[in-house]
Amino acid sequence: MKKRIFAALLVLLLLLCACGAEEPWQAAYRRTGQALAAQENYGVGSIGGEWAVIGLSRSGLLKQETAQAYLQTVEDYVRSIGTVRLDHAKSTENSRIILGVTAAGGDVTDIGGVNLLEGLTDMAFVSYQGLNGPIWALIALDCGGYEIPDAQPGEEQTTREALIRLLLREHKADGGWCFSGDASDADMTAMALTALAPYRERGEVAEAIEGALQCLSEMQLENGCFASWGSENSESCAQVIVALTALGIDPQKDARFLKNGRSVLDALCDFVLDDGFYHSAELVEVNGMATEQAYYALTAYARFRDGKSRLFDMTELTAA
Repeated sequence: MKKRIFAALLVLLLLLCACGAEEPWQAAYRRTGQALAAQENYGVGSIGGEWAVIGLSRSGLLKQETAQAYLQTVEDYVRSIGTVRLDHAKSTENSRIILGVTAAGGDVTDIGGVNLLEGLTDMAFVSYQGLNGPIWALIALDCGGYEIPDAQPGEEQTTREALIRLLLREHKADGGWCFSGDASDADMTAMALTALAPYRERGEVAEAIEGALQCLSEMQLENGCFASWGSENSESCAQVIVALTALGIDPQKDARFLKNGRSVLDALCDFVLDDGFYHSAELVEVNGMATEQAYYALTAYARFRDGKSRLFDMTELTAA
């Protein structure tokens, strides 16, 4: 009798331990979030700026004082530029900051008297830098369900339809998208999928998405990782995770994205260090961009697991 009781207690203890144990991605998510949240000042930029603010906001770790300090920094920056286009050639500057300001709870239509959306009204300007421009313009416009202001005389009016059409037109024969050339790459394919995710019920968009998912599956390496420019790296993994979760796909369970029992989430965790992530095996030290992108990818997955809106759907923050 005592042996049976002991065995039952042992089983119960093992079950409780299993329930309380963190998966590798959860441990990395927790530690990285703590490290990023401990920083009080985030500015304008691809590193130490919007991507960290977005990850922290969407994970619930963005402090109010940190958000306000960031918004003030953005206002000062926008005032210093003095025009609605924050870069003379890259519309992604406006798009990235729209995402950051939205995540921080700011008003993108009035940052130092400037409507950041007005920097995206000209389709020719938005598409000038290649696919990055239209992809991130669409993501930025949809992040808050924003209306596109009227273009200035002589400009080609940006519309969501025009952005979607451009992405579909640039869809490569192998199923994905690329920055240049004809062979698709993981980063651009994943980012395009993220942009198109809200429109996946449309027939031609759905068809393009299915082709791109097959393309991504074929790109995935035998260890679950993704590469860019011939190098396995954490940022490519991060972009794929964001795309899959935006499409309602669990990268831990979908057979298309499991290679030898390993997922892209497993691969991303191969790049984790004590207080961040590194980019690739060529330089194993904490990298700011790798850390921030990995963190918002883990945030995207955590939100997906919890049944919350996708990473870049921040309409609950902009609802009146």
